[in-house]
Amino acid sequence: MTFTLAYRALIGIIWRECLRFVHQRGRFVSALVRPLIWLFVFAAGFRAALGVSIIPPYSTYITYETYVVPGLCGMILLFGGMQSSLAMVYDREMGSMRVLLTSPLPRWYALFCKLLAGTLVSVMQALVFLIIAYFYGVHFPLWGFVTVIPALLLGGLALGAFGLFLSSLITQLENFAGVMNFVIFPCFFLSSALYPLWKMKENSLFLYWLCSFNPFTWVVELVRHALYLKFNGPATLVVLACAVIFASLAVISYDPKTALVRRQVS
Repeated sequence: MTFTLAYRALIGIIWRECLRFVHQRGRFVSALVRPLIWLFVFAAGFRAALGVSIIPPYSTYITYETYVVPGLCGMILLFGGMQSSLAMVYDREMGSMRVLLTSPLPRWYALFCKLLAGTLVSVMQALVFLIIAYFYGVHFPLWGFVTVIPALLLGGLALGAFGLFLSSLITQLENFAGVMNFVIFPCFFLSSALYPLWKMKENSLFLYWLCSFNPFTWVVELVRHALYLKFNGPATLVVLACAVIFASLAVISYDPKTALVRRQVS
């Protein structure tokens, strides 16, 4: 594989994903409506339930809305990764996935291009949400718009790779919704997206440990610290390790030598 071929394939797959996203305007609206409802409506209720306006020990966070915005960015990345996996299942049933996997490109590189394309779309959605939240009154350093981009990219790659791996296990499009209900909601609610882990620990030590071992928690913490100009080393290492593990599992699952994939893509 030459550099020119690799570059053209990467640009082509990213361009195709962007065109699909542009033509599916409902997908963009739904991706923003979900976190905006949590920000505008549910944040007030959660703030009242927590009984605090400042979330210790995060002294830089002034309001609950300020605390929850990074978690809602993680929600966008999570749903974006699952949406990309849904597209993979659809492409496999329609036959276009077979064309991609039988191209002269190495299989791992084709899947990486697909993963990166979906991640870039999710990151753009998250940045638009941050702009809306900023003008809504959720203030954070303006440099946070820059420092959060690498965190969003890494978190998006990890969650997208997880969705890519799941797409290799789903044999029919009709089964996708049921599987996602058992993935998205536990990942989101058993995390630090909506409430700090110390608050969870006060109520249930078992749930606290579940949240601590949830990869989505580390994605949220990575985005949260980056948005407020801080670096979280442990979160970076965990998210990077998850991205590598899930991506490797996805490549192995799409290997034509395995019986599982042979039933799905050939």
